[in-house]
Order: sequence, then structure tokens, then C-alpha cells
Amino acid sequence: MQSVTLSLFRFGTVRARAWALFQMGPARFALRAIRDIGTVKLCGSGVGEGFTPIPDTSVYAILATWPDHDTARRAMFGTRIFRRYAAMADEQMTIFLTPTAARGQWDGATPFTAQKVATDGPVAALTRATVRMRTARRFWRHEPAISRAIGSDPNVLFKIGIGELPLVRQATFSIWPDTASMAAFARADGPHATAIRAVRDEGLFKEELYARFRVDAIEGRWAGQTPDLTAARIDHATDMKVAAE
Repeated sequence: MQSVTLSLFRFGTVRARAWALFQMGPARFALRAIRDIGTVKLCGSGVGEGFTPIPDTSVYAILATWPDHDTARRAMFGTRIFRRYAAMADEQMTIFLTPTAARGQWDGATPFTAQKVATDGPVAALTRATVRMRTARRFWRHEPAISRAIGSDPNVLFKIGIGELPLVRQATFSIWPDTASMAAFARADGPHATAIRAVRDEGLFKEELYARFRVDAIEGRWAGQTPDLTAARIDHATDMKVAAE
């Protein structure tokens, strides 16, 4: 069963931030060389609630696919590149996910394979897009409404904006208590829906990917805590582990 991991690292010192920025080149090769890793994306992050043109130089993310969660954990504990990121970071957190739906492409490929699993507990959404260079200015006129809507929704348990290239290659990741609350936000006739319709009608994206996941585990801490999923209804408790380091 395919495993997807999102590992987040926060770097505090100037030295650590400079190291992380430099790694945006060589670390890609080290990550791709890990045995059994599938798709891997090394991303920076942005300030704000979702898509954002302003980078956060303290936060970086590694998104990867694996044959299963155990293989992912072995790689994170056993490979030099993951250990180095962990050693340099002041704070880290990894979210273990099982993909349940995906449509669209990322760099011309389909990285996630939807699995038939129960989704009666916390779920996550990933929205990723390549903005057309010639339409980037128009896209960023719509984006604040999208980010504000995500940030103000009381059901969001966790959210972060990541990206491979500022302004034009962006992604938003969020965790929700259940599929109903996530669907209600996506379908609500408000600023978010209006902005999304405008983006699509104007053809501002060169490439899009939308994926949904079951949240199986969260390990580590972010902003001093592990995201609280206890309020969500978790019927697949034997598959869910939330562990703080």
C-alpha cells in the first residue's frame, strides 16, 4: 500500500538556514538515491495560510512516496540525508499518509496511487499548481481570498504552503477532522470557491494536481506541539498513531 510522507523542518539559526537553502540543489540527488523511494520533492515554504509569494526561509519540506510506512520510517532513521536534516533543524515533524484520491499531474507524472481504505477519521488535502508565467500577476490577485478562506475555517487542524519555485510552482497542504468538513469547505459558495472558479475560467494554471489522503500518523512537533487530532472521530484507531518526540 503506497505511503506518502510530508516531512517539515524548521531551521532557527542563520547558519542552519543558509545550510538548508544550499541543500535545495545537492539534497535532491541524495534523496533520489535512497533505496525504495518513489517520487520525492524538496520544497521551500511561504508565510501565510496557503499559496504565497513571500518565502519563509526557516521552513523546508520533503514530500516523498514509498512502498509502505515501515519503509519510509527506516529511510528516515537510516539514511544520512534525513539524519542531517534532523540534526540541523530546531524542530521537525513528519505526517504519514495513505492516498485515497488523486487527479492531475505533477511535473508531467502522477505521483500518488489512490488506495481503497477507510476514511472515517482525519483526512488531508494537497493542492498543487504550476502557474503560467504570463498569467502569474492575475493569479496572485485571486490568491489572498483563497488563503484567507483556508486560514479562517475553524475546522482546519493544520495547514502549510510549500513550493518548489516562488510565484509559479506552489502547493497547499491541510488536515481536516473528516471528509465532510473538507468537502464543505471546498464546495462552499464563498471567497474560496469564487477565486477558484476565476482561476480555472481564466486558464491561469499550466498544470494542476489535487490529492486527498487518510492521515495515519504524525510524529514530531511543530510550533511546539503535535497537531491535535483527538477531536476528530477515528474509527480506524489501530492504523492511527500520533506520537510526539
